[in-house]
Amino acid sequence: MNDALTLDGIGKTYNPGKPNALTVLDGASLSLKPGEVVALVAPSGAGKSTLLHIAGLLDSADTGRVLIGGTEMTRLSDARRTAARREEVGFVYQFHHLLPEFSAVENIVLPQLANGVPDREAREHALSLMARVGVEGRADNRPAALSGGEQQRVAFCRALANRPRVLLADEPTGNLDPATSDTVFAALMDVVRDTGLAALIATHNPTLAARMDRTVRLEGGRLV
Repeated sequence: MNDALTLDGIGKTYNPGKPNALTVLDGASLSLKPGEVVALVAPSGAGKSTLLHIAGLLDSADTGRVLIGGTEMTRLSDARRTAARREEVGFVYQFHHLLPEFSAVENIVLPQLANGVPDREAREHALSLMARVGVEGRADNRPAALSGGEQQRVAFCRALANRPRVLLADEPTGNLDPATSDTVFAALMDVVRDTGLAALIATHNPTLAARMDRTVRLEGGRLV
């Protein structure tokens, strides 16, 4: 079975060749297996967001390769990268970024419609995801009417809407109080385990990191 995600020798330098050049990644390598949840730990400014953006095909590396499900993504055309990002990768951020003019369930339906899923099927899948994380009763509420924890659980559902192979999360509970953070993280772990996708989760919280399968640290541009 292919690894869900492989980062092979990823390098990234900003402003190369200039006096203010900054190398944030220098041969970073990592493999995630299906169903594996890995914590990514690094000091602020060390490059973890850059790493996640490269892994999720939002940014390009200067050197190295990104493989998802064994398929190299590095040299794909922009159109094919966009399709792969939509179909293979789910993103969760510290702030939910839900569309305020749409209901919770509509926020989860929309990415599926963009992927060609019929409306009824998309809504049924969205409601199923919401039930898994305990917010199905809030389906028709707009984000402003939801608590912070509810908003983030809806954001998780949106990230999983197109059944991705890989979930990338950047401080997904960093904006929540400890009790809510624990509830939201537990819901996330349940869904990840049920679906068998691979997850790379950046966090500063050592308690959350300890609940994952393993921890990798970004040091000097490399993953250790």
